[in-house]
Amino acid sequence: MAVPGDPPNGAPDGIGGEDEYRSVVFDEDFVRAARLQEFSAQERMGEHARAVRSRSVWAGSAPGAGSGRGARQGLALLLVVVLAFTMAVYLGLRQPYTAPPDTHTDPLAMTVVPLAPKGAVPGGRPADLYAASPAADFRAGAAGITLPAVRRTDHFTEAQVLTALSTAKDYLVQSGIDPDVLSGDATRPVRVLLDPDLLAQFDHSLSRPAPDGRHALTGWLVRIDPATAVLADPGVRVQGTMAFTEAGPDTLEVVTDHTFVYAVRPAVAGPRTEGGAASLFTVRRELRLRFDREDLEARRAEVFSAYVQAGPQDCAADPSGGFTPLLAGQRATGTGPAASDPYATGDGPGATGAVAGTGAAVGTGTAAGTRGLCGVLAPGAQPSPRPPA
Repeated sequence: MAVPGDPPNGAPDGIGGEDEYRSVVFDEDFVRAARLQEFSAQERMGEHARAVRSRSVWAGSAPGAGSGRGARQGLALLLVVVLAFTMAVYLGLRQPYTAPPDTHTDPLAMTVVPLAPKGAVPGGRPADLYAASPAADFRAGAAGITLPAVRRTDHFTEAQVLTALSTAKDYLVQSGIDPDVLSGDATRPVRVLLDPDLLAQFDHSLSRPAPDGRHALTGWLVRIDPATAVLADPGVRVQGTMAFTEAGPDTLEVVTDHTFVYAVRPAVAGPRTEGGAASLFTVRRELRLRFDREDLEARRAEVFSAYVQAGPQDCAADPSGGFTPLLAGQRATGTGPAASDPYATGDGPGATGAVAGTGAAVGTGTAAGTRGLCGVLAPGAQPSPRPPA
C-alpha cells in the first residue's frame, strides 16, 4: 500500500519503499553536531554569499549558546597533548635511570724475579729428581690445582662462585701446564680466557716483551725458551692454594698461589750437560683475578696482579720474554740479595722455610719496573740426595 508522498510509480529498484531516514530524529543535539551549517535567508542575500559554512570543532553549537561539545573535545585533546609533552620533558631532565656500573679493567701489574742457585744445578732422571725434591708429593697436571669449598656470597650465587673458581683454574692450567704454551707454540688458549680490555696489553707483551712491570710475557704465562730447554717429563708437578672473596657487589676476586715444577733437559740445539741429564725448574706464581658479571657469563678473567719467581736462572738473563733455565751441572754467573724459596707459598713474596700449599695465598707484585731484579734460590728448593723431612 502506497504511503502518501511515495513516487507515483513506486520506489526505484534497490531502494526501499519506506523512508530510510524516517527513524532519524533531527533533534537539537543532532543539529548542533552537524559539521555544515546553513546560512539564514538574510545572510544568503549578500553578494557572493554561500549557502552553507563549515563548523570548526572549536566553534560553539549556535550563536549565543556558549561552547559546544566539539569545543570541549578539542580543548580536552589539547590538554592531553600538553600534559604528555610536559611529562616527557620532565622525565628527560630528571634522568631517573641509574648509570651502569663502571666496567673499567685495570692493566695487569706484574713482577718477575729470576732465582739464581748458589751452586751447580743437580741433574738426573726426572722421577729421581722429583722424589728428592720438595715436589715429591705434588700431583701431576691439572689434578694439582684444587678448588676450595664453594659457597655463596652476599651478592653471588654458589654457581657463580664455582664459575669464577673454575675459570681461574682453567687459566692456571692453560698458562702453566699446556705443553704448547710452555714451548711457545701457542698463546690462544691463554688469550681467550682474558677480559677484552686486557688483550692489547697481552698482545704488546707477546710481540715486544719488556721488564717494565707491565709487558713481561712471563707475567701472563710460563714460557721456557725452546732454544735452551724442553720438557723431559710432560707431567708438570703442581701444588698451591686458591681463595675467593667479594671485591664489591658486582665483582668476585680469586687469589691463587701455586708452585709449578718442570723436569727439563737441554734442547737439541742448546747447551750440553753431563750425560744429557734432566734438571728441575721451579716457578711460583701468585695471581689475583677479578670477575664481574659479564666475565662470569663469558667465562673469562681480569688478571690484575702477578708475582712470579722462577729458578734456577742466571741473574744476567732477561726473563720477560721467556725463562732460560740453568741445566744440570751449570752454575749462575752472579747472585742476587737474600735467598728465596719458591716452595714457600704461605708467607708472601720471598718467603722461606714453608712447603707449598701450607699457608694462605697472599702477596702481590708491583707496577714498578723490574729490570735487574734477581734473587737467590734457596738450597732446600733444589733436589737433594735424600728427600727433605
